[in-house]
Amino acid sequence: MPLNLRELWQHRELIYFLTWREIKVRYKQTAIGAAWALLQPLFTMLIFTLFFGRLAKMPSDGIPYSVFALTALTPWTFFANGMANSSNSLVSNANLLTKVYFPRLALPLAAVFSGIVDFLLAFAMLMTYVMYRGFWPTWRMLWLPAFLLLAVVTSLGVGLWLSALNVQYRDVRYTVPFLTQVWLFSTPIAYPSSMMHEPWHTIYGLNPMVGVVEGFRWAIVGGGRGPDAMFAVSCVTATATLVTGAFYFRSMEKGFADIV
Repeated sequence: MPLNLRELWQHRELIYFLTWREIKVRYKQTAIGAAWALLQPLFTMLIFTLFFGRLAKMPSDGIPYSVFALTALTPWTFFANGMANSSNSLVSNANLLTKVYFPRLALPLAAVFSGIVDFLLAFAMLMTYVMYRGFWPTWRMLWLPAFLLLAVVTSLGVGLWLSALNVQYRDVRYTVPFLTQVWLFSTPIAYPSSMMHEPWHTIYGLNPMVGVVEGFRWAIVGGGRGPDAMFAVSCVTATATLVTGAFYFRSMEKGFADIV
């Protein structure tokens, strides 16, 4: 089935309001509100620093391990939350799906876009910390929008697959936490990708989050590797995931209201 992106563009205001609703609902009746966007990567960084940095003596390419971990955990948290929220976006909006027609792609899109606010808060904390540790912004920071876009494409692509599957197979809700954990340790967050040698280092880019994490480290603190063959492989993989996920989502869309 065609993606019908023109119809999606015509409903861009709906996507905006759905995104804003996601943001408001997320922090409704919470004691510390948006501070949760800071605590999640911060406490994970502390745990990684203690167990991997201090006890396991994991190498960090000459970067303080806390900085090494936090620069990776900031984009990773955005990706993981976006994937989880988008995978559940159709089921959690079942009442809306059965009452009114609108482009169903708007729901996973809003779920991913709403995480950008959390990312910006976490990124401000990250930059404050890395500058405190003596790392100052350079021209490489200009690449950050490209790395963030890769994270958005990856999160949305996987979310489209999982959200469509979740309507038909409710096992997906139990699979997502397990998938997130496996993906976390398959990404160079607790360890550097420099531990791998060619050609495995480039093949490692088949995990699109490898390009995101390595790109953030390179742009912010000068560690990791900049845009190279591995980053190109990550871009191709992420794009393929998004395109195939969008077509699969559209092919299943007609039955969403009946099944959900």
